[in-house]
Amino acid sequence: MKKTSVYLSDEDRARLARLAEREGKSQAFVLREALAMYDASRPDRDFELFGNFTLREGVPPPPDSDDPQAFQDWVDQALMQGFGDDGALDPQPLGSE
Repeated sequence: MKKTSVYLSDEDRARLARLAEREGKSQAFVLREALAMYDASRPDRDFELFGNFTLREGVPPPPDSDDPQAFQDWVDQALMQGFGDDGALDPQPLGSE
């Protein structure tokens, strides 16, 4: 672990001290925990998740965009193509089994 300096306003310093005292944790731990929660709350705008997968031939790569609609359109067009074509997901009327 490396030491890092952070400039905080008097108000933020007091808030950090209160949080650490209330939680019974060090101020450094509270900052690390807050950073982890902040990071987890942010969406992956670079779609890094898809870097671990190999797309089938002919499927275009995900869009290079921060637009959620562009990403959804890509999913709908590229990834969902042919999904359910085998009829396995067709709903069955109740009692028809």
